Amino acid sequence: MSPPPKPDNEEARLDALYSFDILDSAPEQGFDDLVRIAAGICGVPMAAVTLIDRDRQWFKAQVGIEHPDPSRESSFCAHAILAPERTMVVPDATRDTRFADNPLVTAENGIRFYAGAPLLTREGFALGALCVVDDQPRDLAPFQCEALEALSRQVTHLLELRRVSRDLSHQLRERAWYEQQMRLYQAQLEQQNAELSEQTRTDPLTGLPNRRAFAAALAGAITRTTGTGDPLAVAVVDVDHFKTINDLHGHDEGDRVLVALADMLKSQAAGRGMAARHGGEEFVVLLPGATLEEARLQCEFMRQSVGLLPIGLPVSVSIGVATHRRGDAAEDLFRRADQALYEAKRGGRDRVVAAD
Repeated sequence: MSPPPKPDNEEARLDALYSFDILDSAPEQGFDDLVRIAAGICGVPMAAVTLIDRDRQWFKAQVGIEHPDPSRESSFCAHAILAPERTMVVPDATRDTRFADNPLVTAENGIRFYAGAPLLTREGFALGALCVVDDQPRDLAPFQCEALEALSRQVTHLLELRRVSRDLSHQLRERAWYEQQMRLYQAQLEQQNAELSEQTRTDPLTGLPNRRAFAAALAGAITRTTGTGDPLAVAVVDVDHFKTINDLHGHDEGDRVLVALADMLKSQAAGRGMAARHGGEEFVVLLPGATLEEARLQCEFMRQSVGLLPIGLPVSVSIGVATHRRGDAAEDLFRRADQALYEAKRGGRDRVVAAD
């Protein structure tokens, strides 16, 4: 194991850290929320906000880490602060000479993947890191890395707000003015956290709701349908031969096709339902109030509209559609729509198939 060296500016860095008066403080909801968001965006079971003290690392917030190791010598984050201008990503710690024999790696269910975005003050001091961890090797997609860095900036902003709060409590004598400032800071923080939480429910390429958001909407729609008896349909839309588009024209063109298709689906679902990106080249459309025949006709219109998209490429889609049956769970309804989609593909593609 390679113990992390101390940064050249270690004493100034520690002075900056101590100025926040946060070490050994009680848990705080704002930090806990940011850690959970980071784990959700990156799809990992473990995440933490760590601060690197002189001889230890201290966890301000963490999720999924049962026994945080206080040792700076074995700390991954102590390595991350050595290059504060970038996020440190370790896809497989067993293949990294710095960590291969680290006790956090060699332990049962030890660390395999680590990514840490340094927590930088306005003066450029790295106090610690916002890190995500997994016991399986993996990597981060570019949007996940960007989101982790954005969240690390929010952690630092929260630290700054916390320090401002402390200073104000010492300096301000008029209680009413002080409480007004605190409400303002809290409202700003809640708005920022709400915007970050929304990132976990939105597809970064198309701007449509993602699979997670669609699952929640479908569950709610089924609950309402069960109570009212109104019809409910779900359509699964898949771009035909999408791999060929990427292979022949490149991934940028493939992304352009997905964005154009997403915009069309969103406009057609507006006011009546919801369109979402389910993953890859597959989209889903929620059609509340539509019978099977009405949903089939709507999907046929969607299919025909794809051929009219101004994208300069011959693109078609296959669509499977199904309606809710009494007693259906969300997975039952989606499975029948998905089976209808595969029937459309087996039948030659560029068609709509309604489940019986």
